[in-house]
Amino acid sequence: MSNGDTPRRLRLGMVGGGRGAFIGGVHRIAARLDDRYELVAGALASDPDRAKASAADLHIARDRAYGSFAEMAAAEADREDGIDAVSIVTPNHVHFAAAKAFLEAGIHVICDKPLTTDLSDAEALAGLVEQTGLVFSLTHNYTGYPMVRQARDMVRSGALGEIRVIQAEYPQDWLSTKEEDADNAQAQWRTDPTRSGPAGCVGDIGTHAYNLARFVTGLTLSEIAADLHTFVPGRRLDDNAHMMLRFANGAKGMLWSSQVSPGNENALRIRVYGEKGGLEWSQEDPNYLTYSPLGEAPRLITRGGPGANDAAAAVTRIPSGHPEGYLEAFAQLYTETADMILAHQQGAPAESLVPNVSDGVDGVRFITRAVESSGKGGGWIAF
Repeated sequence: MSNGDTPRRLRLGMVGGGRGAFIGGVHRIAARLDDRYELVAGALASDPDRAKASAADLHIARDRAYGSFAEMAAAEADREDGIDAVSIVTPNHVHFAAAKAFLEAGIHVICDKPLTTDLSDAEALAGLVEQTGLVFSLTHNYTGYPMVRQARDMVRSGALGEIRVIQAEYPQDWLSTKEEDADNAQAQWRTDPTRSGPAGCVGDIGTHAYNLARFVTGLTLSEIAADLHTFVPGRRLDDNAHMMLRFANGAKGMLWSSQVSPGNENALRIRVYGEKGGLEWSQEDPNYLTYSPLGEAPRLITRGGPGANDAAAAVTRIPSGHPEGYLEAFAQLYTETADMILAHQQGAPAESLVPNVSDGVDGVRFITRAVESSGKGGGWIAF
């Protein structure tokens, strides 16, 4: 965990995340966990009245409770005490326009995934980030877990040798019935192609499994064969997907994402196998990493324990035996983003493991190619 030498808390604005929104609350906790940000402005809902009521709930001053993100971007850019960064936590279809508005206003962006619902929009945002030089973070929060950082470091150090096989999966069960017809706002927008984009399950959680595979291994995908399916009658987007992956180094992969698998809550898991050993990590038991050197007994590495390396220790907050998980991992991305923003303000170079706009483009390309492959009968297509 970084303890960046900030002269003050960074001033944070938020787009989306008002009353009834799950992920907005998560972002606000993450932003404050290491005391690096203060929420001072927001356009918290698409309905102006609800946006302002939500701002009052969060003690945001009335003159900084905006009815739209466009109004907020313009007003905050003109203030001497304007926001340093904005957190975009809306349904997917708003990400592009909101991020573009704040980048053009000269404001750093923290955006929930996926980056956009359209590949050309994602590429346009990447171009705008390059043009402005601003910080852009994408909250694939699982990359902030200590044992994920350790796995990444072990792969890069050669502990597994040449990577051969990657297995990633993310099954859930919460959409096993047609929850979108039961006044469930989260289910409604995630199964609506006008708000979620061209993919349902793949865009919502399949992207997390894919990003985790890329983050840990560093490998580039070259080809994909995908079978996206909708099991629940009347649902407009996929709720289950099986994919085969071919990576540029010759490694093979399989990815399964599902929201119709009873008995699974948030069972994100990754297994990576190389010529010298294997690693396995599960999000629901995140403080442990299983390392299996070839020909030796598997070893259980504990976060904060004697087997944890420097990469894990750098993002560990509390001693082993005290569970550390989802919120802390989310907070790690916010803290590292704060470090990057401070470095930018000081004109200093900054490097970070936080997913960025390029990772966002990669994720949208993953969704796009998976939909294309499935539409062609699941055949192999170039990534």
